[in-house]
Amino acid sequence: MPAIIDRRVCAEIEGPFVLFMIGAQLNRPWKLNVVVPFLATMPRMLNELTAEPALGLLHVRQHFTGTGALLIQYWRSFEHLEAYARDPQRQHLPAWQWFNGKLGSNGDIGIWHETYLIEPGHYESVYNNMPRYGLGAAGTLVDAVGARQSAHARIKAAAASAAGAEAA
Repeated sequence: MPAIIDRRVCAEIEGPFVLFMIGAQLNRPWKLNVVVPFLATMPRMLNELTAEPALGLLHVRQHFTGTGALLIQYWRSFEHLEAYARDPQRQHLPAWQWFNGKLGSNGDIGIWHETYLIEPGHYESVYNNMPRYGLGAAGTLVDAVGARQSAHARIKAAAASAAGAEAA
């Protein structure tokens, strides 16, 4: 189990970043001829991405349900995310082409994703008695004291810091 940080901390990350959520729903889990190959695709992509930090993945957290999965990913930029998704030498594009060719919209497996471009000063976080988690695992943790004591203060301070960085 990861080490618990036994104080209030919040996450900071330099510059803009991307929050990318992707998920799948096994609508017909008994169809092992498509479910098994499909389930093998994401581990290959994540292994590739974690082995090469320059590709831009900062952190990923996986959550599983009975027939579904959600992955929350933090990326350095949308350009990194898109470059990875479209690179024929990487794991994603062949997997995407396989999915579209083999399954398309036949209803066997549902997939979805949402992409959020996050600008400095437009997010806040707090963690207490937690291991590094979410944005705290993708960015840097700092003590949630003073100007970082409350959600309102964190957003206000982050927006002021972002405005000062833009003016410089």
